[in-house]
Amino acid sequence: MSPAQPGGSLLELRSVRAGYVAGHDIIRGIDLEVHQGEIVCVIGPNGAGKSTVFKAVYGLVPVRAGNVVCDGADITNIAPQDALSTAGIAIVPQLRSTFAQMTVHENLELGMYQCRDKTRIRERIEFVCDLFPKLAARSRQAAGTLSGGEQRMIEIGRSLMWEPRLVLMDEPSAGLSPLVTAEVFETIRRLNQEISLTVLMIEQNARQGLEASNRGYVIEQGIATYQGLSKDLLADPDVRRAFLGVRGEVA
Repeated sequence: MSPAQPGGSLLELRSVRAGYVAGHDIIRGIDLEVHQGEIVCVIGPNGAGKSTVFKAVYGLVPVRAGNVVCDGADITNIAPQDALSTAGIAIVPQLRSTFAQMTVHENLELGMYQCRDKTRIRERIEFVCDLFPKLAARSRQAAGTLSGGEQRMIEIGRSLMWEPRLVLMDEPSAGLSPLVTAEVFETIRRLNQEISLTVLMIEQNARQGLEASNRGYVIEQGIATYQGLSKDLLADPDVRRAFLGVRGEVA
């Protein structure tokens, strides 16, 4: 299943410089764009600045130069608590974020913690459970009793509760077996096809991340060294040697 065909620009990073310590930028002039209905994958070595890109979008690290633009509005240095409610950007973190003692249903409810409309919350939970039948079947089960892959589904489902325009996914395959990783990527592609979900993901599994996406960026030492259609990056000899574990030219 191929990702959906993308539309107009939704997110832009324009010459963004950001870092945690004054005078030391982790990302150094990043230009990046995500179109509506598109899956974009960011790959690169550890410490290259991939996670800092996400934090700059979400207001978790100060942007010292450049602009972050969402659907035409400048959201540079947005307060993290406003990223979802104002900009419509949800995030699925790398580290496990389900609450083990709470039920699947309760974990999903947390995706709308800012909402007091019980009818709307119920409608959104029904929507998510329609997308994830396994979660529907276990809605009253403690999240901690589910498999790692099922807990990742809870996290993705929870990110959809507020009807986000964009979902940031930080290494969706982290800590999962190869079989479950394949299932997670298939789920991301399916959601992109079924509900035109727009995704910007960081992924250490470069091959599977690019295979699941429309376009990709390679970040090294805080700058984007390669960018383009994912199929072209998968075929690029330099990208293959450096990030896909493939030697030599493409056959």
